[in-house]
Amino acid sequence: MKSQLETLHKRVAGIDVHRMKHVVTLLIEDQTGNLTRQCREFGGFRRDLRALAAWLCESGVELVVLESTGIYWKSVHARLEEVGLTTWVVNAHHVKHVPGRKTDVADSEWLAQLGRYGLVRPSFIPPKDLRELRLVSRYRRKVQANLAAETNRLHKILDDAGIKLGGLVADLNGQAARAIVDGLIDGRAPCELIKLAGRLKAPKESLLASLEGDLSDRHRLVLREIREHLQQLQTRLDRLDADLRDAMVPYAFAWTLLQTIPGIGEIAAALILIEIGDDLSHFGSAERFASWAALCPGNHESAGKRKSGKTRKGNSMVRYLLCEAANGAIRTASVFREKYRGLVVRRGHKKAIVAIAHKLIRTIWFLFTRRQAYHDSGIDYAAANVKKNAPRWIKALRTHGFVVKLAAAH
Repeated sequence: MKSQLETLHKRVAGIDVHRMKHVVTLLIEDQTGNLTRQCREFGGFRRDLRALAAWLCESGVELVVLESTGIYWKSVHARLEEVGLTTWVVNAHHVKHVPGRKTDVADSEWLAQLGRYGLVRPSFIPPKDLRELRLVSRYRRKVQANLAAETNRLHKILDDAGIKLGGLVADLNGQAARAIVDGLIDGRAPCELIKLAGRLKAPKESLLASLEGDLSDRHRLVLREIREHLQQLQTRLDRLDADLRDAMVPYAFAWTLLQTIPGIGEIAAALILIEIGDDLSHFGSAERFASWAALCPGNHESAGKRKSGKTRKGNSMVRYLLCEAANGAIRTASVFREKYRGLVVRRGHKKAIVAIAHKLIRTIWFLFTRRQAYHDSGIDYAAANVKKNAPRWIKALRTHGFVVKLAAAH
């Protein structure tokens, strides 16, 4: 079978990546068609990676192929990238399903053979700065999850004490809700805490009734610990967000384009951009882009009947971000809300959200390829911009010593 395939690369290396060692097989075809095979093993330390890269450069390798095995491929790829070697990081699932492999062929040699004949395609690897920013975005997601978990724990402690504030106030991290919780911890009477309600929409009588519980010293101890932890997590989240905003300066145009889409704010746009980059040409089409993001429905048919339309595997982080954006987009006066209303009746909320996320990623594709902002006739963009940014603007003015007084609406 191999004789029927055209050799695309005559000097190819395959690397079987492990945590503490890397097995490398080099396939070199000379001008007469004779194939030479060399195999070497390298350690996992930085000095070993330097030796590996030096050997490949001395051998005149055209292409290096390795699997995306956990996180261990990253240091190898980074070193090969530094010395200018063309490196393909390929999907292990695709490699597994290429037919024709013999049982006695080593993993590294099989990767070299696949690269030699062009039977695999490289995965998308973002530039170095975006790869480093992925560390920030992944950690931010963990911090955000911890923040949500601590907030839920706060709800439970209050419920345990018979205080039903969480049933009337959706967000206990809001300014007014935080002030009320702080008052409860400090032992203030419910009638005093009502004055801190501010703009809370719940009726004052209901709020007063919700605060009549039985907080013990143990409840207050745990609430104080949770409050302190929430403050630490929020401070950490703010620092990460500030770093993400600063990192978007070189990608300002693409970052701004993403923010014109309903449901995508500053931080969401930054997180999406870190995953996809600002050049989508390597994906080839909107369909392939959606498939890479795990938002393209599958097509499992048997005997002319469709068995399943479950979405395929792909970048789970992009899928998560776009589903979050979809949940925001359906709350705006946009075409996404209308499409959601038409889908949710027939397919349910979860499938409708995935469909909206699919529409969002196709929208991103066309915005980036056409280099133009999103426009929806149903949205007042000026008002939306003020609503989104006003709290941050006011906070910045106060930080720099300006006194901002908001006149009450008449």
